[in-house]
Amino acid sequence: MPTPERPSLIVRQKSPENIEFPFASLSDWLIPTELFFVRNHFPSPDLDARDWRLRVSGAVERPIELDLDSIKAMRSTTLTAVVECAGNGRVYYVPPKEGLQWQNGAVGNAAWTGVPLREILEMAGVKRTAREVLLVGADSGVVDTSKKTASPGPIAFARSLPLEKAIADSTILAYSMNGEPLTRDHGYPLRAVVGGWFGMAWVKWITDITVVEQPFLGYWQARDYFRWERSLGEPRLVPLAEMEVKAQIARPVQGTRLVAGQPYRIFGAAWSGEAAIRQVQVCTGDGRGWREGRLLETESPFAWRLWEYMWTPEKVGRYILRCRAIDGAGCVQPDLQRSDCESYAANWIVPVEVTVVPEPQTYEEEFVI
Repeated sequence: MPTPERPSLIVRQKSPENIEFPFASLSDWLIPTELFFVRNHFPSPDLDARDWRLRVSGAVERPIELDLDSIKAMRSTTLTAVVECAGNGRVYYVPPKEGLQWQNGAVGNAAWTGVPLREILEMAGVKRTAREVLLVGADSGVVDTSKKTASPGPIAFARSLPLEKAIADSTILAYSMNGEPLTRDHGYPLRAVVGGWFGMAWVKWITDITVVEQPFLGYWQARDYFRWERSLGEPRLVPLAEMEVKAQIARPVQGTRLVAGQPYRIFGAAWSGEAAIRQVQVCTGDGRGWREGRLLETESPFAWRLWEYMWTPEKVGRYILRCRAIDGAGCVQPDLQRSDCESYAANWIVPVEVTVVPEPQTYEEEFVI
């Protein structure tokens, strides 16, 4: 049962299970595992680590097969990183887009422990002709093709990474989340953690890694999770990769009533892709423009930044609160939605309307004797 200390998760789909974190309850830098959002395309596979194996093949010198104990015996690393479902914020698209109607809680920050993918690849000996690294999960099924042109039949979830990202320090194979073994819904026994990239790259329940010499054109790479790229003139489809710069207000929520003359803490989180968050700015709709929010905690690459702004509304009325993030690459969160991302990457500013009411009056009764 939900309590003030344990907010209720939001079920977006029962089968397969897709669950959203109630973003308005955000309080800590790390999201507890039991509150972390769950994104599944197919039912979570029930894997037994005693039987599970990781197979590495393709353009390698030495195909290998590893069990979980062998991977855990390797030198471990912990990466604190934020992961956002590429469809987070889809509910704000106008006109509406097909897909799970995520609001703003298909995102979370956690501490992931495992081994660098690079070290697994080095064990196998990647050939010089290698171009991408394909990650294949144990989850599979028939895709809902209501918005597609044809059904590919039963398929596994699989995505590839460019070799340079696969061997980066920000890409690990994790077996632990927030200091505990992965849960079934979060990819037990092994999942990818791809710092700075949308969640579709964070393949769960990995069973196979295949090094390929040509671009991977599987269903989840070429038919879903893509956007339009217009930099070369004619638009072309490219797979989604890096997350977009974004800040969200956790509190106050839409429709909150504030009291004139009383300070209020506007609070939220901000994140980006490969670049760190440098600023969060807040506009309260009182005619004073954008003002600097305060970033909390120390910077940690690939993790989000919590932020706050103290505001004391002086006059009663309705106010539109907005926030925007700016990252180290100079990218600024946009004001309006874009037309080139299909139903994904909803990173434009989402306003929050609040009402400021008069301060309660106290009256002293006068007694005439």
